[in-house]
This record gives sequence, structure tokens and C-alpha cells, in this order.
Amino acid sequence: MSLYRKYRPKLFADVYGQEHIIGTLENAATGDKLAHAYLFAGTRGTGKTSVARILAKILMTQHIEDATIKKQIEQAVDEGNIVDLLEIDAASNRGIDDIREIIEKIQFSPVVASAKVYIIDEVHMLTKEAFNALLKTLEEPPAYAYFILATTELNKIPVTVQSRCQCFPFRHIREEDIVRRLQYIADQEHITIDREALRSIAHVSEGGMRDAISLLDQMQSLESITLEDVAQRTGVTGQAFVEDVISALHQKDRDALLKSIAKVEEAGVPLDIFTRQLLRLVRNAVHDAIENSQPTDAFLVLQKALLDAIADIRVSPVPGLVLEAALLNLCEESGTPGAATPAIAVPKEEPKKEVPEIKKEVPEVSESPVEQEKKEEPEPVKEEVQEKPVVEESSIQDAIIQAPDLSIESVQKAWPDVLNNTSPASVKMSLKNGRVTNLDNQKIVITFSSAFHRDKVKETEASRAVEEVLANMFKANLRLECELENGTYTNEAPAVSTGEDIVNMADAAAEIF
Repeated sequence: MSLYRKYRPKLFADVYGQEHIIGTLENAATGDKLAHAYLFAGTRGTGKTSVARILAKILMTQHIEDATIKKQIEQAVDEGNIVDLLEIDAASNRGIDDIREIIEKIQFSPVVASAKVYIIDEVHMLTKEAFNALLKTLEEPPAYAYFILATTELNKIPVTVQSRCQCFPFRHIREEDIVRRLQYIADQEHITIDREALRSIAHVSEGGMRDAISLLDQMQSLESITLEDVAQRTGVTGQAFVEDVISALHQKDRDALLKSIAKVEEAGVPLDIFTRQLLRLVRNAVHDAIENSQPTDAFLVLQKALLDAIADIRVSPVPGLVLEAALLNLCEESGTPGAATPAIAVPKEEPKKEVPEIKKEVPEVSESPVEQEKKEEPEPVKEEVQEKPVVEESSIQDAIIQAPDLSIESVQKAWPDVLNNTSPASVKMSLKNGRVTNLDNQKIVITFSSAFHRDKVKETEASRAVEEVLANMFKANLRLECELENGTYTNEAPAVSTGEDIVNMADAAAEIF
């Protein structure tokens, strides 16, 4: 028998990390105030099914005085061979006919126990019709019938079902609790394992007790389990390469950056996991900056670049290329156009502030001595004067980096970059037909030679996409106005298509398809 089944909690006292739920259920059982329907929601391996079975034992033995019968019912529940407990996997029994069968059987009184309990696992997999069929029974079941629903995706459960249940959110189990449980199992099974290895298993399991016990089960055949053994079987997490990437970003060393990413790939680290580690680092830096009343713009730009990258990594045939492009854009000098995809080209103008501040924020050492030196020399009144130049200097640099000069010439010069960063392809094709002719009070006028392309860009979604590109590039809210060479756009009926329009439409179709 596998360890996670052998050591599945059989009492509330054996459940780790869900004290907020266990306390409530124990008090309800003691006071005879148990509800007829419960909904357990949480990620995998956090104890939903185990708590459901423990609760089922309490429900099925309540009001039974005979200790022998009570023990037999509890043992039958643990072994899963009692007729009054029905466990259903909604992933394979998700239709309305399956629910109707439950409703028909629920009319019969319990055979052995004092209650009939239905545990429906992964209940979010039920169809809409099945949920509707279950609603009335959930609201007014027979006095001896109880429902315990379990799900990993609470958002897919209809509100009407949630309102008829007592909902309990299962949290990620703390690493300390996982380590304690693993140590107990190791002692019981005479497994020799280092404390550091236990902590590594707890960290890799990401809050799931079942995953942690399964990993321990996988390695119990070893004479002695070390940290290296865990690393070999779980794969390198990538934490060792994070510092190299941050250092390369700080120094704008593109060659070192590419080599660091290559090492991550060679080590077999999934790039989405590695990118999440970088995101956690940036998130911590943002929190520290807010606590210290420091600017967060650079961190937010880096954060968005990584979020865009991780979304593309999941669907890219070459994940390493996506991460390389995102980080190389951050190494580009201000004003230098990057060659990356539009999804990660937006933050390319703000590398100077982002990465140095990560170096300052992570060790939390580089900034504080400077601030302390500035506070030691002047009087308290002069502290404000001494601090202001630092803020003003950084704000000036931000203005230079984040807000390029906005003029008709600068817009025309940057227009090729606007075209490259515009999506979808159909809008980009139509935008190529236009040219920037005027800039007046945050309004950019684009003149088209084709009515077809003018109307295409004028559409709400298309114009908004172009305006977002302009806003990200010039750090200003710019409005797009489209007009033909012979006049401003109006809502009049379009003229009969000319030969030029037909050619342009053919070109557009060719680029899109």
C-alpha cells in the first residue's frame, strides 16, 4: 500500500494545516449542529477527501450508543465497503442520469449507519443539467441524508449550489506542517532522511500533503535520503540561476543573459517555473518599495514583461526564445527599438531603472547606507533639502526614459515601431496604408488613401489597440483620428469601392491568411 493511503488521516487530530476548518466541524459535531450539505474547495492534496471521510464517520455514527457497532461503521468507512456511504467521482459520473439515480436511491433509509452520506468529488465537472437536478435535493434532503461536495475549482460551482452548502476553503498546507508530518512517517517507516531533504520535499510539493508523501514514498527504498537525492528526482528548481539572470540584467550583459538562460534549459528547469521565481522576486521588491515609499514604476514594467512572457511560454514551440526576447528587451538602451514580439515589446524603454533597483532591493543593503550618510550630516531641517535632489534626479531620469518628446516629428519617426507592435495583423495591414499628418492637443491624425483601410482602423477595437501602443510608447493618453485624403471621417454611407480599394483588400487578405 502506498504511504499516502496508509497514512491518510482517520481523525481530525491527524489533519494538518486546516485548523480553521477542523475547529468549526468539531464544534458543530459536539453541539449537534451539523449541516446537510458541505462544499470543500481547495487545491489538490490539501485534505478535502480525507476530511470528508472523517466527517462522514461522525455523521454515520451520531446517536449510536453501542461502541462495537460504532467501531465497525468507522472501520467500514476507512475500508470503503459500507453501503450507506457513496463516493462519486463527478469526472466520470457527471450527467443528469447519474444525479437522478442518486435522487432515487436517497429515498431509502440507511441500512447500517444512522445516516446516508454522499461524497461527490470534483463536483465542478457536473453538467449544468445535473446541477439543476441536484439543487432541490441539496436544499431539502431527507433527515438522514448528507452531501459533502469537493472541488478544486470553486469558480465553476453555480452560485445556487454554493448558497445551499456550508463552504469551507482549504488552504495550502504550510511547509512546517508538511515537514512535521513527513518526519512522523519517516520515523514510523524507519526511513533515514536529512532534515534539509524533508524541507526540499515540502517546498517542491507547493502546499500539497499528498504530493509530499508520494515523493517520500518514491525515495524510501534508498538507504539514506539526502538533499541531493531529492534534487535529482524533482529536478533543479532554478533558484540557483535567478541571481545570474538578475546580475546580467543589472549589467545589461546580453551575452551573460543568454548563457544564463541556456544553463536553465540545460538543467531541465521548466521555463514557466523559472519565470515564476523571477516574478516572486519582483513582487517582493514591489512590496519593499511601497513600504519604503519608493517608486515602483520600474518594477511594475519588469513585472508586466515577465507576466506577458510566462503567458507566451506556455504556448510557444520554443519557450526559451520567448524568455530571451523578454529579458533582452529589458537590456536595450532607452529609445532603441527591440526586435521582440508585440506582447513583450512595451516595457523595452525602461531597463535602466528596473534592474538596478532589483539589485538594491534584494540584498536591502545598497540603498540604506547612502540614506544613513545623508541623514547624519545635515540638521533635521536640512534632511528634506538633502532628500529632494535625490527624488528630483530620479524623477528627471524617469521622465527622460519613460516620456519621449511628443511632437509630430517624433511620432512620425516612431511610426514604424508603432506598426510593428500593433496587432492583429489585419489592423496592422490597414494601418500601413495611413500616414501621420497632424498632432493637435493629444490627437494624432492619420490620413488614409483608402476608405477600406480607414474604416478598418476606425473600428473601436482596432483604434483602441493602436492607442494603447502609442500610450505605452509615449507615456501619454493619445487619441486617434482617421480621415481620408479628401476629408475627415464621417458617418456617411461609404462610396463605391475603387480599384485601389480592391487591391488593398486583396493585400490585406494576403497578409492575414
